[in-house]
Amino acid sequence: MGQGMGMGMGMRKNFPPQLQHKLRNAARNEITEHMIYRRVAGRMRHGSNREILERIAAQEKNHYEQWRAMLGEDVAPSWWKVRLFSLLARFLGLSFSLRLMEKGESLAGQVYGEIGKDIPEALEVMEDEQRHEQELLGLINERVLQYVSSFVLGLNDALVELTGALAGLTLALRETHLIATVGLITGIAAALSMSAAEYLSTKEEKGKNALQAGAMTGVAYLITVILLIMPYFFISNAIAALCATLAIALIIIFCFTFYISVARRIPFGQRFLEMAAISMGVATINFFIGFAVKQWFGIE
Repeated sequence: MGQGMGMGMGMRKNFPPQLQHKLRNAARNEITEHMIYRRVAGRMRHGSNREILERIAAQEKNHYEQWRAMLGEDVAPSWWKVRLFSLLARFLGLSFSLRLMEKGESLAGQVYGEIGKDIPEALEVMEDEQRHEQELLGLINERVLQYVSSFVLGLNDALVELTGALAGLTLALRETHLIATVGLITGIAAALSMSAAEYLSTKEEKGKNALQAGAMTGVAYLITVILLIMPYFFISNAIAALCATLAIALIIIFCFTFYISVARRIPFGQRFLEMAAISMGVATINFFIGFAVKQWFGIE
């Protein structure tokens, strides 16, 4: 940030109330993101990622100081945002949390654009924000993202295979506890099979731990199995249980697609519709297969 900008902006302090409100929001946004970057960087080992985060944190602090000088007052950060994104970074990964916050920076850019009509120097701050986004794109090198493909494999297969199997079993057997038992046995066997297959296919790949990849696939499959089967243990009506299972499947697809779309910057809508259409389509086909089996074998 140029020295002239800091001096030019710092000299102006008497602004209309509406502009002061915008400046206060801009200052709060900068000091909040400074605190988030600093906290996240503080938990990381020394390395390129930490250095970049610390540099961005320092730039955010510099922006805040300029807004504060213009206002002539201190502005407190949004502590709930600081805590929220710090927790997200810890439990859901650096990629997801910072890219989610990046969306907020895009909105902040609109505010700076409005301020820039009255204070042209503010546009330089917006350019800095855009550079932050570009730095973040090349920043992330998390181990967890190396195994996302394995997790997706287990998740997708469980959603497609088990929703289809449960739909077929629902019309063929009708007894919810029996359906749940058969589905659980099938799901556990499939999870172990998928885990072993992923282990063998990843074994020859360089830079990737085959054991971890296999474990990620198996865990994703097993978690999905448990979530999809749960309604059959608590709902006595088989059709109602199936409807609940399909709803849970859509929620899982929505949540995971949102996570991947943010962490890897890929379109959300198309991926969600594709996964949902495949899972629901297979379930519908198997539902009618179950009906045909029931009629053919005379199952009551």
